[in-house]
Amino acid sequence: MATTALSTTSVLCRRKPQHMHIILPSSQTLQNGTLRTDVTASASKDNISIESEKCCSSLLVNRRTVLASGVSLLGFPGESLAVVKQGLLAGRIPGLSEPDEQGWRTYRRPDEKSGGHGVGWSPIIPYSFRVPKEWEEVPVSIADLGGTEIDLRFASSKEGRLFVIVAPVLRFSDDLGDNATIEKIGPPEKVINAFGPEMIGENVEGKVLSANVAEHEGRTYYQFELEPPHIFITATAAGNRLYLFGVTGSGLQWKRHYDDLKKIAESFRVV
Repeated sequence: MATTALSTTSVLCRRKPQHMHIILPSSQTLQNGTLRTDVTASASKDNISIESEKCCSSLLVNRRTVLASGVSLLGFPGESLAVVKQGLLAGRIPGLSEPDEQGWRTYRRPDEKSGGHGVGWSPIIPYSFRVPKEWEEVPVSIADLGGTEIDLRFASSKEGRLFVIVAPVLRFSDDLGDNATIEKIGPPEKVINAFGPEMIGENVEGKVLSANVAEHEGRTYYQFELEPPHIFITATAAGNRLYLFGVTGSGLQWKRHYDDLKKIAESFRVV
């Protein structure tokens, strides 16, 4: 008895060094224990190239246009997908420690992880944070509303979500040099007014419940709590990069796990 299925082909997007998966019409027939594939004429190499160009074009979303439309970075593209454990996908490098006595794990951005994209290219200085053991990394899509500056996403179906933006300081000023500090970028009020809208997709006026300044090992961190939406934001700078760490959750998650979410936000460090 013959079985017919669709095949998935990896296509290299010409505009960006990313691989995309395109479903091609093909016939796979299992006969005498042998899988045979007959790709139709519509799946020729030329057609694949054309389709990849179309897909690449559709994914080049202008961040400023997205923000102007009121869309935030708080949601995950394809949130219905299951959380994928680290190390299972090509190019993924595990960065989580084993749970400690309290059941918390430390994530440290691996030195070998690719990065350094965007204006004013440079390698990304590693950062770290702590999460309860059930939190796992979520793949960052090339269709992500944060573009190439969303460096990492994590999630827990029970407690909430987090994301890390790593942006070149040249996006904001050309005189900060290669050893920027958050103080050089501005005081807490200036930073949250400038970058808060990028985190939540709307003006932050009247939403900032608290703003604190913390120092760890000589580096200054600005810590904010906003509502609505419920989110903790930690901001700092290192090298020629601005780091924005967002921890968020639904109303129910915020109510039940507020202490844990705040602890996650306050654990962020650039190492």
